[in-house]
Amino acid sequence: MNIFKKIGHSLSTVGLGKSRDSFMENLGILVGAGMSIFDAIDAVSGDIDSRHMQRVIVQIKDDVEAGSPLWRALESSGLFPDHSISLARIGEESGRLSENLQIISAEQQKNRIFKSRIRSAVAYPIFVLGLTGFIGVGISWFVLPKLANVFTQLHLQLPLLTRLLITFSNFLGSHGVIAVPTIILTITALAYFIFFFPGSKRIGQGILFLVPGVGRLMREVELSRFGYLLGILLAAGLPITQSVNSLIQSCDTYRYKKFYKFLGKNLEDGNSFQQSFDAYHGSRHLIPSSIQKLIIAGERSGTLADALMKVGSNYEAKTETTVRDLTVILEPLLLIIVWFAVIGVALAIIMPIYNLLGGMGSQQ
Repeated sequence: MNIFKKIGHSLSTVGLGKSRDSFMENLGILVGAGMSIFDAIDAVSGDIDSRHMQRVIVQIKDDVEAGSPLWRALESSGLFPDHSISLARIGEESGRLSENLQIISAEQQKNRIFKSRIRSAVAYPIFVLGLTGFIGVGISWFVLPKLANVFTQLHLQLPLLTRLLITFSNFLGSHGVIAVPTIILTITALAYFIFFFPGSKRIGQGILFLVPGVGRLMREVELSRFGYLLGILLAAGLPITQSVNSLIQSCDTYRYKKFYKFLGKNLEDGNSFQQSFDAYHGSRHLIPSSIQKLIIAGERSGTLADALMKVGSNYEAKTETTVRDLTVILEPLLLIIVWFAVIGVALAIIMPIYNLLGGMGSQQ
């Protein structure tokens, strides 16, 4: 049941990311300018286009008007993660509500940027290969059968590649109406269960980590999230254990989430970062040794939040470089794949014609 509740909540908040960030950012600015919470919420609601988000804001405004603190109203909306609620609560109690609201907005925006970089790196090759497959199926389904009839009437000895393509085209001609939609639905279902379904997406993440370039990008994104989110929460006044728990909720990658859970438990038991890193097998594959040393030094010197923010900033810059490098590397590789597909189809069509012309020349 928990899985289905999470899926339902995710679907209900699709497309609200930008509206939610805009709401928090503008609310922080208006509260910082001296406007009351109620008036600020009322003013921000006029700039929101999403009807769903407007309904959420109305509910938040009604709760605040009824005497509820802002953090409680945000919690009741179900739209904001726990660490955002904690930041709002600390902000109200410490008189730093405006600053903490802007921190929440910046953190949500960063999180969306991190996710979009992974999606953009994976979506481009999928689109190109999918379009190539779509065109290839179209040619095999509608063009090759006509050529196959010509070759059959000429009684030509066909090369193996041509026979394979004709067999595939004949199969599509006979069963394509059922086979093509079935294959598309099967591939879509497999992709969903491997890469998106909460109970099994760890398999897809494991596959992506093995892909050169993509795996490096995923590590850099997680390290950037780890440094930025943990650093900003500590700087805002959240306890270390609560900050790590917030990191767990924000993380989507199974191997890092597992590590963060271990880290949170060890820190809660009174262990240091160094002891926690040393106790976790394979921690250096997740957090490089140099970063571990920087974090340990920051913990000992009392500058842990600053050290973590530096980690987040450095790896955020690295993700930008990696995305550019991936594009540069993938484009020629995809062109080669498409080139081989085009050459294969061309040879399958041209070779029988060439054999026919060669036979006619020898008869003369």
